[in-house]
Amino acid sequence: MGNKQKLKFEFMRGFVAIAIAIAVAFIFIFICADDPANALNCLLIRPIISNGALNVSSILTILGRMTPIIFTGLAVCVMFSANQFNLAGEGTVMAGGFVAALLAIYVPMAAGLHPVVCILVGAVVGGLLMLIPAIAKVKLNASEMVCSLMLNYVVLYVIMHFLSNVFADRSQGSTQTYPFLETAKVAKMVPGTELTWGFVIAIIATILVGFFMYRTRWGYTIRMIGINESFSKYSGMRVGGVIVLSQVIGGALSGMGGAIEVLGRYNTFLWKDLPGYGWTGITVAILAKNNPLAIPFAALFIAYLNRGCELMSIYAGVPAEMIDIIQAVIFLFFAAEQFMSKTRQKMVVKETKEELAKKQQEAAVEGGNA
Repeated sequence: MGNKQKLKFEFMRGFVAIAIAIAVAFIFIFICADDPANALNCLLIRPIISNGALNVSSILTILGRMTPIIFTGLAVCVMFSANQFNLAGEGTVMAGGFVAALLAIYVPMAAGLHPVVCILVGAVVGGLLMLIPAIAKVKLNASEMVCSLMLNYVVLYVIMHFLSNVFADRSQGSTQTYPFLETAKVAKMVPGTELTWGFVIAIIATILVGFFMYRTRWGYTIRMIGINESFSKYSGMRVGGVIVLSQVIGGALSGMGGAIEVLGRYNTFLWKDLPGYGWTGITVAILAKNNPLAIPFAALFIAYLNRGCELMSIYAGVPAEMIDIIQAVIFLFFAAEQFMSKTRQKMVVKETKEELAKKQQEAAVEGGNA
């Protein structure tokens, strides 16, 4: 199958998977909602249009909520491109946000420098944490999926220990840190909304990761190892080092996303559970087919659905967890290798027949000219 036909098939496959997920959501909406029409309006229309006018506030909220899942989507994209099913995005997002929060509270700096240092340190912490499953995979041949999954809960409970027993502000009614210094906060692009300058950083990160993956030797090596690790090894590529590199980059991106989210959206660190951005990043990367440049569009789709489910919960009484059902169905059909395989086969047969007919026609023309 040629590149054009392959792209067409993948687009069709993705569209059908999303359509099935939305259809399943419709079924649950009709079961749960007292007013299904209003619920569907909240899910599909109200995130951008409310009372016949453009809902600017909601649109800015959607853009703001894209920021962390762009970072986790990019992280998963890099790691999955190397065929490394690392699931520690949840833990590294939380760790990056927590360390950035501590710097934002206890280490005074100049206004312009403070958030930059916090974000970079959050990225470093995320990258260092990812060394654990990466080295375990390379040196001990341990499953990176199992190690990274367990790492999430290690990170969660370590952070909860320090948050509850060392850094908690006892004057507050809930478990949270002291407020961040004003110099450390990521500024809002539009005051009074969730949209911060972190969104711009996320877009820049997308461009840089896309350049890295498709315009550098290291990116090519990562993709080649993902396609065929044995061939890459016998071709002289340093497979072990590249596997570690891909996971460290993924951890750094997730940690950066966590730091930007915490410093841009909150005044204190108060996450008591894994934030969910790592799991959403997996769905985003799957939707984007591991293409970094498609990550923002996939993140926009998920953020839009997230906002729609939130509005359904507020105005139509439908549980906000509907977004989890939609993501799960999308993940199911994208992960199913045989989904629409017959359609793919028909497209291959049709393309082959067209190529044969074209070659026979060219041969006949050449024979006539002779």
